Amino acid sequence: MEYYNLITGLPDLQADNAKSAPELHDLLEELRAVLSKHDSRLLDVLLMQYDNANLLAYLENSGAELNDLGLLTADDWHEILTILADEDNKEKKDARLQKYVKTYYETINDEEVSANIESKEDLLTRLYYEFGMECKNQFVAEWFEFCLNMNNVIAAVICRKHGFNVKSAVIGDNEIAEALRSSGARDFGLVGQFEYVDQFLSVAEESNPLDREKKMDALKWEWLEDHTFFDHFSVENVLSYWIRCELMHRWDCLSVEQGKEVFRGLLNEMKKDIHFE
Repeated sequence: MEYYNLITGLPDLQADNAKSAPELHDLLEELRAVLSKHDSRLLDVLLMQYDNANLLAYLENSGAELNDLGLLTADDWHEILTILADEDNKEKKDARLQKYVKTYYETINDEEVSANIESKEDLLTRLYYEFGMECKNQFVAEWFEFCLNMNNVIAAVICRKHGFNVKSAVIGDNEIAEALRSSGARDFGLVGQFEYVDQFLSVAEESNPLDREKKMDALKWEWLEDHTFFDHFSVENVLSYWIRCELMHRWDCLSVEQGKEVFRGLLNEMKKDIHFE
Protein backbone atom coordinates (compact mmCIF):
# COMPACT_ATOMS: atom_id res chain seq x y z
CA MET A 1 0.00 0.00 0.00
CA GLU A 2 1.26 3.46 -0.91
CA TYR A 3 0.89 6.40 1.50
CA TYR A 4 1.16 9.44 -0.76
CA ASN A 5 -0.93 11.86 1.32
CA LEU A 6 0.59 10.78 4.62
CA ILE A 7 4.21 11.04 3.56
CA THR A 8 3.84 14.30 1.62
CA GLY A 9 2.13 15.81 4.66
CA LEU A 10 4.86 14.87 7.14
CA PRO A 11 7.43 17.56 8.06
CA ASP A 12 10.85 17.19 6.45
CA LEU A 13 13.35 15.87 8.97
CA GLN A 14 16.65 17.67 9.40
CA ALA A 15 19.16 15.46 11.18
CA ASP A 16 20.81 18.44 12.88
CA ASN A 17 17.54 20.05 14.00
CA ALA A 18 15.52 18.06 16.52
CA LYS A 19 12.71 20.63 16.38
CA SER A 20 11.92 19.46 12.85
CA ALA A 21 10.69 16.11 14.21
CA PRO A 22 7.03 15.75 15.26
CA GLU A 23 6.33 14.72 18.84
CA LEU A 24 6.21 10.93 18.98
CA HIS A 25 2.76 10.70 20.55
CA ASP A 26 1.28 13.04 17.94
CA LEU A 27 3.03 11.19 15.13
CA LEU A 28 1.87 7.82 16.42
CA GLU A 29 -1.73 9.01 16.50
CA GLU A 30 -1.43 10.27 12.93
CA LEU A 31 0.10 7.02 11.70
CA ARG A 32 -2.49 4.87 13.43
CA ALA A 33 -5.27 6.78 11.68
CA VAL A 34 -3.87 6.06 8.23
CA LEU A 35 -1.92 2.78 8.25
CA SER A 36 -3.66 -0.39 7.15
CA LYS A 37 -4.18 -3.08 9.76
CA HIS A 38 -1.30 -5.11 8.32
CA ASP A 39 1.09 -2.16 8.19
CA SER A 40 0.07 -1.01 11.67
CA ARG A 41 1.22 -4.39 12.97
CA LEU A 42 4.66 -3.70 11.47
CA LEU A 43 4.80 -0.49 13.48
CA ASP A 44 3.79 -2.55 16.53
CA VAL A 45 6.94 -4.62 16.13
CA LEU A 46 9.03 -1.46 16.50
CA LEU A 47 6.98 -0.23 19.45
CA MET A 48 7.56 -3.46 21.37
CA GLN A 49 10.93 -2.06 22.48
CA TYR A 50 8.92 0.12 24.87
CA ASP A 51 6.96 -2.90 26.06
CA ASN A 52 10.25 -4.65 26.79
CA ALA A 53 11.41 -1.77 28.98
CA ASN A 54 7.98 -1.63 30.61
CA LEU A 55 8.03 -5.35 31.33
CA LEU A 56 11.41 -5.11 33.06
CA ALA A 57 10.20 -2.12 35.07
CA TYR A 58 6.93 -3.84 36.00
CA LEU A 59 8.67 -7.01 37.15
CA GLU A 60 10.90 -4.87 39.34
CA ASN A 61 8.02 -2.79 40.69
CA SER A 62 4.38 -3.28 39.69
CA GLY A 63 3.75 0.36 40.54
CA ALA A 64 6.45 1.69 38.23
CA GLU A 65 5.55 4.39 35.73
CA LEU A 66 5.43 2.82 32.27
CA ASN A 67 6.20 4.41 28.92
CA ASP A 68 2.85 4.94 27.20
CA LEU A 69 4.40 4.46 23.76
CA GLY A 70 4.28 0.77 24.61
CA LEU A 71 1.38 -1.33 23.39
CA LEU A 72 0.49 -2.70 26.83
CA THR A 73 -0.66 -1.00 30.02
CA ALA A 74 0.12 -1.98 33.59
CA ASP A 75 -3.26 -3.77 33.71
CA ASP A 76 -2.32 -5.71 30.59
CA TRP A 77 0.96 -6.81 32.15
CA HIS A 78 -0.78 -7.81 35.35
CA GLU A 79 -3.21 -10.02 33.44
CA ILE A 80 -0.56 -11.51 31.17
CA LEU A 81 1.83 -12.32 34.00
CA THR A 82 -1.04 -13.82 36.00
CA ILE A 83 -1.81 -16.14 33.10
CA LEU A 84 1.86 -17.12 32.72
CA ALA A 85 2.21 -17.82 36.44
CA ASP A 86 -0.85 -20.09 36.46
CA GLU A 87 0.21 -23.62 35.51
CA ASP A 88 -3.33 -24.47 34.48
CA ASN A 89 -3.70 -21.47 32.19
CA LYS A 90 -0.17 -20.72 30.96
CA GLU A 91 -0.94 -22.26 27.56
CA LYS A 92 -3.98 -20.02 27.21
CA LYS A 93 -3.79 -17.95 24.06
CA ASP A 94 -3.82 -14.20 24.47
CA ALA A 95 -3.39 -11.83 21.54
CA ARG A 96 -1.40 -9.45 23.73
CA LEU A 97 1.23 -12.06 24.57
CA GLN A 98 4.15 -12.30 22.17
CA LYS A 99 5.92 -15.64 21.92
CA TYR A 100 9.30 -14.13 22.81
CA VAL A 101 7.86 -12.62 26.00
CA LYS A 102 6.49 -16.02 27.00
CA THR A 103 9.91 -17.58 26.36
CA TYR A 104 11.56 -14.86 28.43
CA TYR A 105 9.21 -15.35 31.37
CA GLU A 106 9.63 -19.13 31.35
CA THR A 107 13.41 -18.81 31.13
CA ILE A 108 13.86 -16.42 34.04
CA ASN A 109 11.52 -18.53 36.17
CA ASP A 110 13.40 -21.76 35.50
CA GLU A 111 15.87 -21.90 38.40
CA GLU A 112 18.32 -24.21 36.65
CA VAL A 113 18.40 -22.22 33.43
CA SER A 114 18.22 -18.74 34.95
CA ALA A 115 21.24 -19.49 37.16
CA ASN A 116 23.39 -19.24 34.02
CA ILE A 117 21.90 -15.96 32.81
CA GLU A 118 24.27 -13.05 33.30
CA SER A 119 21.79 -10.36 32.30
CA LYS A 120 18.01 -10.66 32.13
CA GLU A 121 17.90 -7.48 30.09
CA ASP A 122 20.29 -8.94 27.51
CA LEU A 123 18.19 -12.09 27.36
CA LEU A 124 15.03 -10.11 26.60
CA THR A 125 16.90 -8.01 24.04
CA ARG A 126 18.21 -11.13 22.29
CA LEU A 127 14.77 -12.69 22.13
CA TYR A 128 13.32 -9.44 20.80
CA TYR A 129 15.98 -9.18 18.08
CA GLU A 130 15.34 -12.77 17.05
CA PHE A 131 11.62 -12.01 16.92
CA GLY A 132 12.24 -8.93 14.78
CA MET A 133 14.58 -10.73 12.38
CA GLU A 134 11.87 -13.31 11.74
CA CYS A 135 9.46 -10.60 10.53
CA LYS A 136 8.15 -11.33 7.03
CA ASN A 137 8.70 -7.71 6.06
CA GLN A 138 12.25 -7.55 4.66
CA PHE A 139 12.90 -3.97 5.78
CA VAL A 140 11.94 -4.70 9.39
CA ALA A 141 13.90 -7.97 9.50
CA GLU A 142 17.02 -6.35 8.05
CA TRP A 143 16.71 -3.36 10.40
CA PHE A 144 16.77 -5.64 13.42
CA GLU A 145 19.75 -7.55 12.05
CA PHE A 146 21.61 -4.30 11.33
CA CYS A 147 21.08 -3.08 14.89
CA LEU A 148 22.07 -6.44 16.35
CA ASN A 149 25.28 -6.56 14.33
CA MET A 150 26.23 -2.97 15.13
CA ASN A 151 25.64 -3.37 18.86
CA ASN A 152 27.55 -6.64 18.92
CA VAL A 153 30.56 -5.41 16.96
CA ILE A 154 30.90 -2.26 19.04
CA ALA A 155 30.42 -4.13 22.32
CA ALA A 156 33.01 -6.74 21.31
CA VAL A 157 35.65 -4.14 20.41
CA ILE A 158 35.10 -2.21 23.64
CA CYS A 159 35.21 -5.36 25.76
CA ARG A 160 38.42 -6.57 24.15
CA LYS A 161 40.03 -3.14 24.55
CA HIS A 162 39.24 -3.05 28.28
CA GLY A 163 39.80 -6.72 29.04
CA PHE A 164 36.13 -7.59 29.53
CA ASN A 165 34.52 -10.88 28.57
CA VAL A 166 33.60 -10.58 24.88
CA LYS A 167 31.48 -13.72 24.83
CA SER A 168 29.13 -12.48 27.53
CA ALA A 169 28.69 -9.09 25.82
CA VAL A 170 27.69 -10.48 22.44
CA ILE A 171 24.08 -11.60 22.00
CA GLY A 172 22.36 -13.66 19.32
CA ASP A 173 23.51 -16.61 17.26
CA ASN A 174 24.03 -15.32 13.73
CA GLU A 175 27.33 -15.64 11.89
CA ILE A 176 28.55 -12.22 13.02
CA ALA A 177 27.90 -13.02 16.68
CA GLU A 178 29.70 -16.36 16.39
CA ALA A 179 32.72 -14.73 14.75
CA LEU A 180 32.90 -12.10 17.48
CA ARG A 181 32.88 -14.79 20.16
CA SER A 182 35.48 -17.04 18.54
CA SER A 183 37.89 -14.94 16.45
CA GLY A 184 41.20 -13.71 17.80
CA ALA A 185 41.85 -11.46 14.80
CA ARG A 186 42.11 -7.72 15.35
CA ASP A 187 39.01 -7.16 13.21
CA PHE A 188 37.40 -10.43 14.32
CA GLY A 189 37.78 -11.58 10.72
CA LEU A 190 34.82 -9.43 9.71
CA VAL A 191 36.33 -6.80 7.39
CA GLY A 192 34.82 -7.25 3.97
CA GLN A 193 32.33 -9.80 5.25
CA PHE A 194 29.27 -7.54 5.41
CA GLU A 195 28.22 -3.97 4.69
CA TYR A 196 28.94 -1.31 7.32
CA VAL A 197 31.46 -3.43 9.25
CA ASP A 198 34.23 -0.86 8.66
CA GLN A 199 31.99 1.89 10.03
CA PHE A 200 31.08 -0.23 13.05
CA LEU A 201 34.73 -0.86 13.86
CA SER A 202 35.54 2.82 13.43
CA VAL A 203 32.72 3.93 15.75
CA ALA A 204 33.85 1.38 18.33
CA GLU A 205 37.21 3.17 18.56
CA GLU A 206 35.51 6.38 19.71
CA SER A 207 36.67 6.87 23.31
CA ASN A 208 33.91 9.26 24.35
CA PRO A 209 30.78 7.15 25.06
CA LEU A 210 28.41 10.02 24.34
CA ASP A 211 30.03 10.77 20.98
CA ARG A 212 30.00 7.06 20.21
CA GLU A 213 26.26 6.89 20.83
CA LYS A 214 25.70 9.83 18.51
CA LYS A 215 27.81 8.23 15.78
CA MET A 216 25.84 5.02 16.16
CA ASP A 217 22.64 7.00 15.63
CA ALA A 218 24.17 8.67 12.57
CA LEU A 219 24.93 5.23 11.11
CA LYS A 220 21.36 4.15 11.78
CA TRP A 221 20.09 7.27 10.03
CA GLU A 222 22.29 6.52 7.01
CA TRP A 223 21.06 2.92 6.87
CA LEU A 224 17.42 4.00 7.04
CA GLU A 225 17.83 6.49 4.21
CA ASP A 226 19.74 4.00 2.06
CA HIS A 227 17.09 1.31 2.50
CA THR A 228 14.12 3.52 1.66
CA PHE A 229 15.64 5.64 -1.11
CA PHE A 230 13.55 4.00 -3.83
CA ASP A 231 10.43 3.41 -1.70
CA HIS A 232 9.34 6.95 -1.04
CA PHE A 233 5.64 6.31 -0.44
CA SER A 234 5.85 2.80 1.00
CA VAL A 235 5.16 1.59 4.51
CA GLU A 236 8.90 1.05 4.79
CA ASN A 237 9.45 4.77 4.42
CA VAL A 238 6.78 5.43 7.05
CA LEU A 239 8.58 3.08 9.45
CA SER A 240 11.90 4.72 8.60
CA TYR A 241 10.40 8.13 9.37
CA TRP A 242 9.17 6.89 12.75
CA ILE A 243 12.58 5.47 13.70
CA ARG A 244 14.39 8.62 12.62
CA CYS A 245 12.04 10.69 14.78
CA GLU A 246 12.87 8.41 17.70
CA LEU A 247 16.57 8.94 17.07
CA MET A 248 16.15 12.71 17.01
CA HIS A 249 14.11 12.79 20.20
CA ARG A 250 16.85 10.92 22.04
CA TRP A 251 18.86 14.13 22.08
CA ASP A 252 16.44 17.01 21.64
CA CYS A 253 15.93 17.80 25.32
CA LEU A 254 19.48 17.42 26.57
CA SER A 255 20.88 20.40 28.37
CA VAL A 256 24.60 20.51 29.09
CA GLU A 257 23.97 19.06 32.54
CA GLN A 258 21.72 16.33 31.20
CA GLY A 259 24.32 15.52 28.59
CA LYS A 260 26.81 14.96 31.40
CA GLU A 261 24.30 12.64 33.07
CA VAL A 262 24.00 10.62 29.86
CA PHE A 263 27.77 10.46 29.66
CA ARG A 264 28.06 9.24 33.26
CA GLY A 265 25.28 6.72 32.68
CA LEU A 266 27.07 5.27 29.67
CA LEU A 267 30.26 5.01 31.68
CA ASN A 268 28.43 3.17 34.44
CA GLU A 269 26.99 0.74 31.91
CA MET A 270 30.50 -0.02 30.69
CA LYS A 271 31.70 -0.65 34.24
CA LYS A 272 29.02 -3.23 35.04
CA ASP A 273 31.17 -6.09 33.80
CA ILE A 274 34.28 -5.06 35.75
CA HIS A 275 34.93 -7.50 38.60
CA PHE A 276 37.85 -7.26 40.99
CA GLU A 277 39.40 -10.36 42.54
